[in-house]
Amino acid sequence: MKLLLDFLPLILFFTVFKGAEGHADAAAAFATEHFGFLVQGGIVGAQEAPVLLATLVVMVATLAQAAILKLRGKKIDLMLWISLVLVVTLGAATVWFHNETFIKWKPTGLYWAMALTLWIAQAGFNKNLIQSMLGAELQLPGLIWLRLNRAWVLFFAALGVLNLYVAYHFSTSAWANFKVFGVTGLILIFTLAQGLYLGKHLQDTETKGEQP
Repeated sequence: MKLLLDFLPLILFFTVFKGAEGHADAAAAFATEHFGFLVQGGIVGAQEAPVLLATLVVMVATLAQAAILKLRGKKIDLMLWISLVLVVTLGAATVWFHNETFIKWKPTGLYWAMALTLWIAQAGFNKNLIQSMLGAELQLPGLIWLRLNRAWVLFFAALGVLNLYVAYHFSTSAWANFKVFGVTGLILIFTLAQGLYLGKHLQDTETKGEQP
């Protein structure tokens, strides 16, 4: 259930964007009729309708995501709060100003917030958040946990830069594809690489533990 909630806004954004992109004129008419009051000038063009509708949907989905967790008595973690703030503020700006640039900055803001959170926790409070999440399942030397934390900081920082590069150098359609498939693929590859790296050290740790 949690996994579905985590990916629901992304899935809905992509689905609505692609659907509206394939019927741009109808999407523009629909957006103008039903959401024109939210847009500066009251008219939504065919070119901007797909991202505007997808942005509105992802705003509602993220708000619903937080509301469902609250109603179920679950804790809303820091990253969801950050995502909610970014979606609402940048999404509102995207809709009102007819400018997709704002919502394109949302992933970068989230990735950089993750990187900053991991870095500040380690550097300022000597708390390794990666170790806090995985320490109960993995037994690793302190140096390896530190390297792991730094790797995720650099990865999220680089991912934020890459998102902006794609946003400013490619079409909105290409950016949407990258946001769903490209980022997911990169995270999967990076996670697998981390697993291979950790596997070696886990073997070393087990070997040392078996020595008399």
